[in-house]
Amino acid sequence: MNRRKFSRNLAGATLGAAALALEPLASAELRSSAATPGGAMARPAADQSAAEAPFKVSIMLWTVLHDLPFEQRLEKVAEAGYRAVELVGEYAKWTEEDFRRYNKKRAELGITFDCTAGLRHGASDPSVREAFLADIREQLKIMEKIECPALIVMSGNVVPGLAPQVQHDSCVEGLKRAAELVEGKGVTLLLENIDLEENPRYYMWSVPEAFKIVDEVNHPQVKFLYDFYHAQISGGNLIANLQRHPDKVGLIHIADVPGRHEPGTGEINYVNIYRKLAELNYQHYVAMEFRPSGEPVKILAQARQEALQAARENIHA
Repeated sequence: MNRRKFSRNLAGATLGAAALALEPLASAELRSSAATPGGAMARPAADQSAAEAPFKVSIMLWTVLHDLPFEQRLEKVAEAGYRAVELVGEYAKWTEEDFRRYNKKRAELGITFDCTAGLRHGASDPSVREAFLADIREQLKIMEKIECPALIVMSGNVVPGLAPQVQHDSCVEGLKRAAELVEGKGVTLLLENIDLEENPRYYMWSVPEAFKIVDEVNHPQVKFLYDFYHAQISGGNLIANLQRHPDKVGLIHIADVPGRHEPGTGEINYVNIYRKLAELNYQHYVAMEFRPSGEPVKILAQARQEALQAARENIHA
C-alpha cells in the first residue's frame, strides 16, 4: 500500500470487515509460536552499533519490495538488519490464519511492528470527529493483534470556509479525545506533517504548528511524527526545529530530497541529523521511508549502518 496516496485522501487503508472481526491473539501464544522445539527464540543477534545508538531504526514497508509476498518482504528487511517494520494497513484483508502466520514469521525474525497508519479521517475537521475516533477504535483492535504500539494520525485536508484557527483547535481537541482512547494502553498517537507539493490541500504542513498542537494537547501518549522529507520541502530548518522540541518527537521518517531516495542522494545532511539525535538522546524510532535507488537489501542495510554509525561517533566524540 502506498502511504503517499493515503495522505492525499485519508482512505488508503480501509479496514476489512473480516479483519475487524478477529479475536486478539494472546501475547503468550505469539511468544510460543516463535520458539523452536528446543525452546530458543529463532532471531538474529543485535549488532553492536545498534546496541550503542540511543535510537532504534525501522523501515516503512510501503516503500520497498512490492513484488514479494508479505513473509518474504519481512525476510528481506531482516536480511538488511532491520528488527522493526512500519505498516500502512497491509493487514486490511488478512484472515485469522494470516494474522497467526505473519505474527509467527515476525517473531521468528525478531521483528516488531513498531507503528501503523490507515485512519480514514483526519483530526482537523470537527464535522468528522466521531468518525475519526471510530477509526482509532477500529485500529486499536488490529494493533492488539499485531502487538503494535504506535498509530500515525493525519490532520486531513483544509476545509473550505473553515478558519485555520478552527482547524488548529480541532486538531488539539481531536487528539485530546483520541488520547482518552489510548490512555494507559501503551499506544502512542503520532501527528504527521505532509508537504504541500505532495498534497496541496493538506492542513498540517507546518512543523512549528505541529509542535504547537502537540504542546497544547499536552499528553504523554501524543507526539509528533517528524518527517524530515516533508519538512525539508515545506521550509527546512530541520535541526533547529528538532532541538527546540526533542521531547515532543515520537517518531522520525527519513528520505532525501528530491526524489524520496536514500540519504546521500539529495540535499539533506542526514549524518548531521543522526548526530544531533544522538546528542539529544532521542530514544524512539528512526524509520527509513525512502524508495531505494538500487538493490533494496544492500541500500537498506547501508542506510541503517550509516545512521547507527553517525550516532555512535557522536556518542564517543
